[in-house]
Amino acid sequence: MKEYSKHWASSTKARKQRKLRGNLPLHLRKKLVRAHLSKTLRQTHKKRSVAVRVGDKVTILRGQFRKKSGKIERVDRKKIRLFIEGIDIVKKDGTKALFPVHPSNVLLIELAVDKRRFEATK
Repeated sequence: MKEYSKHWASSTKARKQRKLRGNLPLHLRKKLVRAHLSKTLRQTHKKRSVAVRVGDKVTILRGQFRKKSGKIERVDRKKIRLFIEGIDIVKKDGTKALFPVHPSNVLLIELAVDKRRFEATK
């Protein structure tokens, strides 16, 4: 059995769509780690959502950390999760650990822009 095939994307079966997302290679998972832009960023960049990067500033919209904001410290493409500074939990032994947040639950409010990030869209 194949681990991944691009032909699965054309299937309408939910089972095959779940298999596609679960077996997607890391270089294609970048498309799944996207977040919506704030209204001001949406007007300037003429896009609704953008792939997140380390250094972007986000606000959390859902969950126990709602209305908190911070910069993205780490992006886990394998599990499709973001780790944001200041958003952490205390473990049983007293140490702090960053709390994983799904990209659909955040709003990008400030982008870490460099030369290559938006040059392809111009």
